[in-house]
Amino acid sequence: MESASVAVGHAHEHHGPPEANQSSRIDRQTLGILLFIVSEVMLFGAFFASYFFLRVVANTGPWPPDGFEIPKAIAGVNTAILVTSSFTMHWALQSIRRNNRAGLQAGLVLTFLMGLTFLLTQFVEYARVGFAPHDNAFTTVFFTLTGLHGAHVFVGLTLLMFATIRSFRGHFDAEHFHGVELPGIYWHFVDVMWIVVYVTVYIL
Repeated sequence: MESASVAVGHAHEHHGPPEANQSSRIDRQTLGILLFIVSEVMLFGAFFASYFFLRVVANTGPWPPDGFEIPKAIAGVNTAILVTSSFTMHWALQSIRRNNRAGLQAGLVLTFLMGLTFLLTQFVEYARVGFAPHDNAFTTVFFTLTGLHGAHVFVGLTLLMFATIRSFRGHFDAEHFHGVELPGIYWHFVDVMWIVVYVTVYIL
């Protein structure tokens, strides 16, 4: 009789669907941002496929076409700026893991400023490049690939801005730093994708 009452008690302990199984190796938030990045890689992959189709299959002349020059030097400086911002982002994350809030704040501010410099420099490049997206296939794919990446930089800057504001409000410590880690993962993705864009569009 007693065992029956215990069984009934256990039967009424949990209501609704069973709890989702959670891996001990990776938390839900990190898994979510990683899956999102995978989808973004596929998006970039589609645009890279279009780029190489236009360049290798559909193109019959020189690439870029005669009369069209891209500012490789400016893009190189911009690349150095963005790559450096990955190191400052890493510094910010490692700082808060050691409960160093000053290092966190400095790292986030520097990362944001370098990302903003990159984006503003790209706008200046667009204004002075000397051609428009509608001129030909090369100009279209040039603005599409670099513009797509620029949009991701803008999203990354927005995430960094919120993380920076929260850091100055004392929201993070050595135990709670997901609000820094997740924007950091996205920012590293943005940096890696720019290296691929830079090599593909400006170097090859």
